[in-house]
Amino acid sequence: MPKTTKWQLRLLLIKILIISKLLHSSNGDVGTGAQYSPPYLPTACYGRDSSQFPSSNLFAAAGDGIWDNGASCGRQYQVRCISAAQPGTCVPDTTILIKIVDYAATAVSLPSAPGTTMVLSQTAFAAIANSTATSINIEFQQV
Repeated sequence: MPKTTKWQLRLLLIKILIISKLLHSSNGDVGTGAQYSPPYLPTACYGRDSSQFPSSNLFAAAGDGIWDNGASCGRQYQVRCISAAQPGTCVPDTTILIKIVDYAATAVSLPSAPGTTMVLSQTAFAAIANSTATSINIEFQQV
């Protein structure tokens, strides 16, 4: 293969790579989110220790998909609402940082919707979506 053809091929591959990165709109995993309300204690991760909750009250219970036999305790995720059954539910351009403090299947309070990826505290849910919604579609990424 002539040198100019190899160079042109490399340039084309670089352009394709750059374009694919620019068009890629998702940086994390996609799942579902619900909300739950107090009481939050005890939790599966830290029992009755109230210092487990971040001062921002942005925390969640992990659903089966991310629970990982308790290894998810303490993990932090960036979470944003991407859609819901009711248009206009999501708070646009808002991403929050939450901490996993519980297991959704054993949480003291029932979630607003069963079987979701994450069950967000009331504060966390309201930061990214209309609090009257029962469930939302979320994008999340561990940090």
